[in-house]
Amino acid sequence: MLAKRIIPCLDIKDGTTVKGINFVNFRDAGNPVELGAHYSREGADELVYLDITASHEGRKTFTELVRRVAACINIPFTVGGGINEIKDVDRLLNAGADKVSVNSAALRNPSLVEEIAKNFGSQVCVVAIDANYEDNDWICYLNGGRIPAGKKLYDWAVEAENLGAGEILFTSMTHDGVKAGYANEALAALAGRLHIPVIASGGAGEKEHFRDTFTIGKADAALAASVFHFGEIGIAGLKQYLLKEGVNVRI
Repeated sequence: MLAKRIIPCLDIKDGTTVKGINFVNFRDAGNPVELGAHYSREGADELVYLDITASHEGRKTFTELVRRVAACINIPFTVGGGINEIKDVDRLLNAGADKVSVNSAALRNPSLVEEIAKNFGSQVCVVAIDANYEDNDWICYLNGGRIPAGKKLYDWAVEAENLGAGEILFTSMTHDGVKAGYANEALAALAGRLHIPVIASGGAGEKEHFRDTFTIGKADAALAASVFHFGEIGIAGLKQYLLKEGVNVRI
């Protein structure tokens, strides 16, 4: 059985790491390069860096940040934000990223997923989906959770896999930042429909939440931000706990 992965996520705004609750109310969480190096030493399996305000100018700054991160970590990392075309992917991979995450651009132009997979391989393409639970269904959102996309979570995830996505990163907007646990029912439903790995995001507050998303939610990886950034949960201790709970993780 493949080892489950622990993935710290760093949301980048104006060159610094920030963390919000339900996609709003951001606060400073530290230097993204130093945090990345710390997580790499601590035993994180991968990292995700998301440029959450990817303007044209921000892209130049973010590309330089990707270079600095690549120089000081020895684990794979994914970058996302403002990726709209193949040359954006090329630029970030050349700067040192291992994978790219596409979200709004893929919803607007699903053929982008196909292009990335064809040009760089499915393993490079992570399709991130922000969805909110409303009216008894999971609705996908664009632009950092601001605009309903007119697609439902399960339909879009299956479509993305068929287009060539290598992984699905599902963030529950309903659970984001509130630290009450992941959306395990939805995650398990995704895992049952897909043949590619599912990364759980949104809701981590305790070690038990990670255990539950791996066992109940059938997630392949668990992504979290504030519990790591603010020192509430240490990655080494989390992995020891998960091993004791029968979850296969790399030490």
